[in-house]
Formats: sequence, C-alpha cells, structure tokens
Amino acid sequence: MALAAGTRVSSRALLRPWALLRGATIRRTEPAAGGGDSARRFGTQRVLVEPDAAAGVAVMKFKNPPVNSLSLELLTEFIISLEKLENDKTFRGVILTSDCPGVFSAGLDLREMCGKNPAHYAEYWKAVQELWLRLYLSNLVLIAAINGACPAGGCLISLTCDYRILADNPKYLMGLNETLLGIVAPFWFKDTLVNTIGHRASEQALQLGLLFLPAEALQVGLVDQVVPEDQVLSTALSVMARWMAIPDHARQLTKNMMRKTTVDRLVKQRDADIQNFVSFISRDSIQKSLQMYLEKLKQKKG
Repeated sequence: MALAAGTRVSSRALLRPWALLRGATIRRTEPAAGGGDSARRFGTQRVLVEPDAAAGVAVMKFKNPPVNSLSLELLTEFIISLEKLENDKTFRGVILTSDCPGVFSAGLDLREMCGKNPAHYAEYWKAVQELWLRLYLSNLVLIAAINGACPAGGCLISLTCDYRILADNPKYLMGLNETLLGIVAPFWFKDTLVNTIGHRASEQALQLGLLFLPAEALQVGLVDQVVPEDQVLSTALSVMARWMAIPDHARQLTKNMMRKTTVDRLVKQRDADIQNFVSFISRDSIQKSLQMYLEKLKQKKG
C-alpha cells in the first residue's frame, strides 16, 4: 500500500505538499557528473534530481520501482522537487525521465484507487490534479525524455511537457488506455490529448484505449521525436538549448496564452471533478474490475 493503514491527510495539506512528508524531506546525495557543489544531486525517496546549475537545467528522474506507479507519495515528492527548482532562478529548464529501466511511468497507482475509503480517493485525486496543474503551466521549459513504456498517467505527464522525445523501442508503448481497465479518462486528460493530437485522433485513441508504438506515436503527434534509446537524454539536452534560446518572458507568456483556457476549466470544476472521481471509483463494478486487474498483475509477477 502507498499509505500506512489508518494514515489520513487533510485536503488542506495537499495545498502544502511538504506536509505529507515525514522523514522524506529533500536531501543531498552524491555529486553528479561534472562535480562541484552546484552539480550535486538532491531528491527524495522516489524522485532524483540531477542539477546542472551552470547550464540552468535539471534532470528529474522517477525512481519508484518497479514501474514508477504514481502513488500519493511519488506525486507529493515530485511536486516538492519541482517547486524547489521553480523557486531557484538558476534553473530555466527541466528534463523529465525515468530511473527505472524499461518504463517511464505505468501511470496512476491502482492500489490508491482500490479497497480504500472515499476520503482517501479524494486525497489521491487532488494530488493528481495538482501535479497536472503544476506541470501544464510551469514557467520552466519541460522536456520529456521517455526512456520506457508510457501508458495512462505516465502519458499524461509527458503530454504536459513542452517537447517529447521517445526511445525507439517496440516495447515502449504510449497512450491513454484507461478504457481498457473500465475507467473513463476525465475531461482534462481529454483536453490535454486533444490539444496535442487533435479531436478526431483523440476520439479514437481514448475510446479504444490505444497504445502507440514509437513510430505511430510520432506519426499521430503524440511525441516530437523518436531516437535510438541511448540518445534520448542527449537529444533532450540539445533540444533544451533551442528552447532556452528564447527569452523566458516571451516564451512563458505564449505558453500561458496557449494553455490557460484548458487549465481554467479544471480550476473552475476542481471540486466537482474530485466528487465525480470518488463517486465513479467507489462503484462496486469499478472496484471489482480493479481488483481483478490487480490480481492478474500479481499472478504475472508470480
């Protein structure tokens, strides 16, 4: 389980994500390549940050093995790390990638949505909303270096970025496949996808729960580049230089102009969206479907 039994977190605490963490504060670790204090890594249990202060770029890595499921703890720790970088004017760009071989992120943690009480579901969904809101309008240049499978919530995270690079590996499927689990993607998932690949392509992808091969993801516009697996990070760094050549204020205002209407839709309906999620996920039929899927995953591991 992602949360210890009996642990409760108030909704107000989610507005202060650090309040969720006890004993998991940001800490310094070993120096990254290049040495020097400005190059020292920092992070939490599930998020590793490798900063390059001289370049103004940081690499943020999900490290929640085996598949980087978006547990409540990972969501919270990620927001803390992102906020730290946003508050440090040294950094202008962030590359999001994975520390777990073969997977960028498998998406939402189904254990957070199965067998819990409505209060927990509400806490979890608010954290998911918060992550999307923070990423989609971040003033930082965000580039997704997708070095593994990227379904569902993992795909959503990549779609919030300004640019997406996917490793050319047929095992690295990508898409919003919620319907395959009997789950309906919320409107802001849909809006994000429509903004990326258009209405008709999104309609088919969402209804069929399509997972795209790298070449297909490139063709439909889900990603901007497909490169050999060993070139994903280096390509991201090269692309970052192009984006950072643009004056920050002009780029940020343009990004806000393009995305604010989408963000405002969720902001205005945030409480209703949480209530809809809790109502939907609490249905006996949905709980049964999730339990069956989790059981299949356990059998595969066995």
